[in-house]
Amino acid sequence: MSQPLSLFRPLFRAPSSHLPGILLALVLAGAAMALSGGLGLALLSPLILAMGLGMAGRVLLGPLAAAEPGLRFARQHLLRAAIILLGFRLTLAEVGSLGLGVALAVAGTLAATFLLTRVLGRWLGVPAPLAELIAAGSAVCGASAIVACNTVTRGRDEDVAYAMACVALFGSLGMLACPVLAGPLGLDPRAYGLWTGASLHEVAQVMGAGFALGDEAGTVATLAKLFRVALLAPLVLMLGAGRRAGGTRPPMPWFVLGFLAAMVVNSLVPLPAVLLAGAAQLSAVLMAMALAALGLGTDLGQLRRRGVRPLLLAGLAALFVSGFSLLALQVLD
Repeated sequence: MSQPLSLFRPLFRAPSSHLPGILLALVLAGAAMALSGGLGLALLSPLILAMGLGMAGRVLLGPLAAAEPGLRFARQHLLRAAIILLGFRLTLAEVGSLGLGVALAVAGTLAATFLLTRVLGRWLGVPAPLAELIAAGSAVCGASAIVACNTVTRGRDEDVAYAMACVALFGSLGMLACPVLAGPLGLDPRAYGLWTGASLHEVAQVMGAGFALGDEAGTVATLAKLFRVALLAPLVLMLGAGRRAGGTRPPMPWFVLGFLAAMVVNSLVPLPAVLLAGAAQLSAVLMAMALAALGLGTDLGQLRRRGVRPLLLAGLAALFVSGFSLLALQVLD
């Protein structure tokens, strides 16, 4: 039990040398949240914007040696704390309310998308770490899934940045396309909400597309999406177990167990609404800080050298998750 608890020790032991990097990440995270919520840029989540602002900062300022200890702290420890806090957004009752058929359709879509994207990545010649991160972002929950899975995948910062750019692009296109397609596809509010929740990348994109057709569609879409978020935990654990079996022995992702524990606590204990809202807000801030720190460590020259094949892979993954989820929901719901 000492290993899971040790996750929290670095949060209270950060030396003063970490302060410049942490403050810089906090400023960029605050700017990203203000741009997303207050200035009409809701198409992009604060997480994507935080990464983008960090990358812009890297171009303007270059590598920041004095800030690097704090940025590394944000990329590692603040990220894990943010993922644990995500667990307080879910309860077991909410997951169960979807019904077995919907749960199977969503889980099946996630598994099929993740596996197929990795296979297509090999066929297209996309480096394995980058293909795996694109697979995670497309199959599960966008930026959060990419950074969580990278604790096991161990891709470069440029891989994370490229994968996040892909989910921003195709998730935003999907958010705009879904409301237009609802009529021609003959989807009622529940079916439409389930489809958007099971296929779009980011939570913000799902809510934007879902509530565009009313409260019922938006509520169902958000619930289906949060179920996908819950499936992030077993995915990361399975990836970690696979790496151990292959002999590379990455660190055990204990923070995923913290995520599951938070969900169980939220299910069994009547927590005050203000506490849950605070946990959600803190999780968003910490995640944005981690992604701003990732952006500040990203070399755009490395991104350009990746070429267009990963972008093609992400486009194919977006099309597949959309079509497969629609078919699976029609069969199983």
